[in-house]
Amino acid sequence: MASADTAAREPADEEVARVAWDLEPLVDGRGPEGVRALLDEAARRADAFAVAYAGRVAALDGPGLRRAMEQLAELHELVGRASSYASLRFAVDTTDEAIGALLQHVQERATAIQTRLLFFELEWAALDDDHAERLLATEGLEFAAHYLRTERRYRPHLLTEPEERILAEKGVSGASAWTRLFAELMSAVEVRLPDEPEPVTLEQALARLSGPDREERRVAAEAVTEALRPGLRTRAFIYNTLLHDKAVDDRLRRYPTWLTARNLANEASDESVAALVTAVRARYDVPQRWYRLKARLLGVDRLADYDRSATVSDVDERFTWREARELVLDAYDAFTPELGALARRFFDERWIDAPVRPGKRGGAFCAYAVPSAHPYVLLNYTSRRRDVLTLAHELGHGVHAALAAPQGVFHQGTPLTLAETASVFGETLVFGRLLEAAGTAESRLSLLAEAIEGAIATVFRQMALHTFEERVHTSRREDGELSLDRFAQLWTETQEELFGDAVEVTEGYRIWWSYIPHFINTPGYVYAYAYGQLLALSVYSRYQQEGASFVPDYLRMLSAGGSMAPEELGRLVGLDLTDPGFWDAGLALVERQLRDAEQAAAEAGRV
Repeated sequence: MASADTAAREPADEEVARVAWDLEPLVDGRGPEGVRALLDEAARRADAFAVAYAGRVAALDGPGLRRAMEQLAELHELVGRASSYASLRFAVDTTDEAIGALLQHVQERATAIQTRLLFFELEWAALDDDHAERLLATEGLEFAAHYLRTERRYRPHLLTEPEERILAEKGVSGASAWTRLFAELMSAVEVRLPDEPEPVTLEQALARLSGPDREERRVAAEAVTEALRPGLRTRAFIYNTLLHDKAVDDRLRRYPTWLTARNLANEASDESVAALVTAVRARYDVPQRWYRLKARLLGVDRLADYDRSATVSDVDERFTWREARELVLDAYDAFTPELGALARRFFDERWIDAPVRPGKRGGAFCAYAVPSAHPYVLLNYTSRRRDVLTLAHELGHGVHAALAAPQGVFHQGTPLTLAETASVFGETLVFGRLLEAAGTAESRLSLLAEAIEGAIATVFRQMALHTFEERVHTSRREDGELSLDRFAQLWTETQEELFGDAVEVTEGYRIWWSYIPHFINTPGYVYAYAYGQLLALSVYSRYQQEGASFVPDYLRMLSAGGSMAPEELGRLVGLDLTDPGFWDAGLALVERQLRDAEQAAAEAGRV
């Protein structure tokens, strides 16, 4: 690992530049032609499925339902391979018109196939409960039973088949088209920094906000604001359009709130989510307390918004790609060799795309792809310590997907509320390694600061984002199209609730709502980060208490994927997710880290 001073003199990490994923196994090495072949086969099978089962679902016996679901699983695999190939190629180059056209082709063909199969979902939901339960008890149907049971929860919100077909077909030229446009616009944003000869990506500019020099942070923040201004009205129009689109959809489907559909997908009740929101917002004193301490550590009277991610240490540690890989793999191996071996395959078999490139989507993610293939991880690796933890985080998603793959296409994934469990757990494992290696109070403080800020970003900030979303959706439905000033007002209000008087919200920051993709891609998504973070911290606490005896239970939970309800999955590791005090226990763990940081700051003579 290298300090900031030496890193500036070192050559670029050329190894990370070569870390590109290989998507060809998804399409048998046939590229776009393979995508079209997969979709052709899926369409043929969808037609045959409709001929065999349309109007006949109520007459199926148990073995007949099992055969039907096996055929649907094969169909989902075909479409999933094609969709994964196109979307992942687009993620690394959103500027290539041919790749964009391929993605659009896949979305249109996939929608047509989905529309052909709509009858099955509707006929299944129409069965009476007793008959459905008898069918679900069929031997050999376990690979789809939980999926089928949860689908029936949507029965009050389904429309007629002709109506469902229209909505599905129009979705390609509606919400998904606006979402793609937003992604292309954001990937094209270029930030001009005074010390860079060429424009940098938004991702690279935002990374400057964690640097040690306050003036550089201020300049970077102002540059980001200026880069966001030109397309602001367009992004606001996209968001307004999607807000109205969702309002119409919710009205037609008789969802009582803007969040009900997301809660159903998460297998979470409106009441339990409201309890989570209330619990987290009631503890905004935790991030405010940290920001006041951080102001003292940085030697300023009060933080500005561009100071929130600043390092509290003068040493800006850098990690080469090789160092990051070995650190993460060692931590996973030490927990259990099973996870270590799975994580190693991501590197050895080219399941990762790591370098920053023009036109590449920002941030990081893990795409599950399909159970018959393997997951893929996208990073924008800039050699910072935060990037090492991001690598550990996304590999957590990856090993979760790999372990759950035997569950099949219906049960591999979990609800969003549980999707962060393995990722946060893996990140915490690597954080523990870094903390063990920290030999001084100063280095412990630096690491604890990152952990606290990670928790603030994932729990408290996401709850502020959720509150912004809630007010935006409500305002759009009650008052009509939102102006730029109204967006800025709601954004500033919800951010100031989080910051209290500990952080100054600058004028430029008022438009930073406009680059956050979750608002566009997945309305209502962000509270799941808080849910998952607090759950994962509780899972990690169990590991600390039980040691090696905890490992089999943890692996069993990950391997179950989404084959059980969240409460059942929690019980596998000894947690009661229905306990109202569950959230308070997770929040207490965050506060404990804050106390440790305060102690380390005192020991280092910083306060």
